[in-house]
Amino acid sequence: MKGTAYLLQAVLMFLWWIGLYTSNEFFNAFQFPEIDKVAFLSFFIPDILVVGVLSVVRAYYDRRILEYIILGGFSYAALYCMNATYLTGGGYLATTVMTLGLCYNLFLVFDKKVFKESKSNSFPVNGIKTLVQILCVWTITLVVFPWIILEAFGNNFSVSESYQTMGYCLLAVFSLFGLYSAYTMVRHGNGTPLPLDQTKRLVVKGPYRYVRNPMAIAGLGQGIAVSLLLGSVHIFIYTLVGAVLWQFVVRPIEEKNMAARFGSEYERYRNEVRCWIPRFGK
Repeated sequence: MKGTAYLLQAVLMFLWWIGLYTSNEFFNAFQFPEIDKVAFLSFFIPDILVVGVLSVVRAYYDRRILEYIILGGFSYAALYCMNATYLTGGGYLATTVMTLGLCYNLFLVFDKKVFKESKSNSFPVNGIKTLVQILCVWTITLVVFPWIILEAFGNNFSVSESYQTMGYCLLAVFSLFGLYSAYTMVRHGNGTPLPLDQTKRLVVKGPYRYVRNPMAIAGLGQGIAVSLLLGSVHIFIYTLVGAVLWQFVVRPIEEKNMAARFGSEYERYRNEVRCWIPRFGK
């Protein structure tokens, strides 16, 4: 389970460096103003060895010390980028990527502490908490991150009226679908969608009767809609990478936690309901 997560991290790290060395556009998108190219490239060997190679090793050998070393490497890189952004007023994409990498590794190292049941059984309280969560997550993933990507790469294709109409329609449909899924979870689960404040009951009603992860589907649809609205292939790629990481990293860890909490009830549900493709008629 974690092995796949670390192997994916290594692959993404290697692809990132290949992109830096083969594309000037890609390289420039990650630069900090006033920091020399040589200074940026000096991180190549540390990144490859500490993050790339050790992630491959960790993928096949379950050693806790390797996880801490990799986490330390990402912590240093993220702090360096944050400080560089503060000093230069730029390099937001590099800082964002390194910070996300840090959060990713924190999740892998401390995954057992991420999942906690909600302490509240009140529907209004859990509903308010869920609305705050949604507002924060949507602002970050659908506004802040796309803006950073657009600032770094610009538009890749002209946004015609048909693209705009399609984008707005998709955004509205998937946003409403996400809100309905969140409402169903709060109403029937006695908790919220956030892992740190998760439901006490297994939710199998509403959209969860037909597909196991409707909120992930809603997020994927929203990301595609934003890429159409802003005319950005890179935002589309960002959305797909997020979907891949969710499918192969977050989902297995989340499902392991749910199997431990709900036992055979969840096993039956997982066998009867698909993850991505809705199954109707049951």
